[in-house]
Amino acid sequence: MNIVVYCPNLIGDTVMATPALRSLRAGFPNAKIHALVKPVVAPVLDGLTTCDHRILFDPRSSKPELQASQVLKQLRGIKPDLTILLPNSFRSALMGFRSGSRRRVGYARGGRGILLTDRIAPPNRIRFKFEPIPVVDYYLGLTRHLGCPDMGRQLDQATLPANESAADSALSELKIANTNPLIVFNTGGAFGPAKNWPSESFASLSEKILKDIPKARILVICGPSEVENANKIATLANDERVLSLSNQPLSVGLSKAIIKRANLMVTTDSGPRHFATAFGIPTVSLFGPTHIAWTRTLHPQAIHLQKKVDCGPCQQGVCPEKHHRCMTELTPDDVHAACLELLGWERLVPDPKLNLGRTRPPISTRLVYERG
Repeated sequence: MNIVVYCPNLIGDTVMATPALRSLRAGFPNAKIHALVKPVVAPVLDGLTTCDHRILFDPRSSKPELQASQVLKQLRGIKPDLTILLPNSFRSALMGFRSGSRRRVGYARGGRGILLTDRIAPPNRIRFKFEPIPVVDYYLGLTRHLGCPDMGRQLDQATLPANESAADSALSELKIANTNPLIVFNTGGAFGPAKNWPSESFASLSEKILKDIPKARILVICGPSEVENANKIATLANDERVLSLSNQPLSVGLSKAIIKRANLMVTTDSGPRHFATAFGIPTVSLFGPTHIAWTRTLHPQAIHLQKKVDCGPCQQGVCPEKHHRCMTELTPDDVHAACLELLGWERLVPDPKLNLGRTRPPISTRLVYERG
């Protein structure tokens, strides 16, 4: 039996799809599972056993082998018995239909129901709008429809030996030792600039953390589009203990291996945040324009912060009001308080003279503070 899974277009969403892939594997242990995935997202699946084969697809690519016509040839050669559409797009349903798949399972929305054999009503549609629900549960609804067993909501991630070697090399070059508590900052996101926390705020937060934990090292990770911002944070911090990953050979695998070694991650609501969840790393997530409910994963060592503003969360990639208050008014003091709670202050700073207290300092009003 050949099963094709159309993976989400974003790194974070694909990580949140791993419980569904695990459930699918348990439900069809003898099937060959093919993941249709964008090249930039494919490393999310590295080291996992839930998929047997990958088909790379990017309709915007200039490479013919990644475009629809060539990918459809691959799919027709596979002769899928079952296609599962994790994205909600019309394009994914049309590709599934044109591939000749005998059974096509997905949520009936966006006018694509006619292209599906199994038209599932979206669980979050209330009248004419879609209410925020965890994406993890949204994807699991598809495997539940297929009768696959419930294998839990834990996110899956793994690193390859090459990723670990690259992390060893990067940390050595940056002079970060195993004895240094490692704090990882993640600043960006493919969603758009509205998710970004100001570089000045990250720099201020680094000063507060290093005052508390002098032996710590803060490493700002980045993708190719975030290099300038990562360098800016390190420059503004003006401290040799605040470093940028930007001069290393950047890759998703390197980011995963770095995050896996962190004592704490401070991150915007973007893909690498979910690597931390999968690896069980304490995480402070900074939300602005997006609903916390969409990406809630019940990570026991996670704190979500979001400033309450009258115009949000707006779910827009660029601030429509031009003021970006949802992120600019989220203060370094608020984030610092959450960091202290997750780090376990009394363990990291055993000297009573340096210990500022074992309870989280008070946070400002009009702030959403959630665990998990």
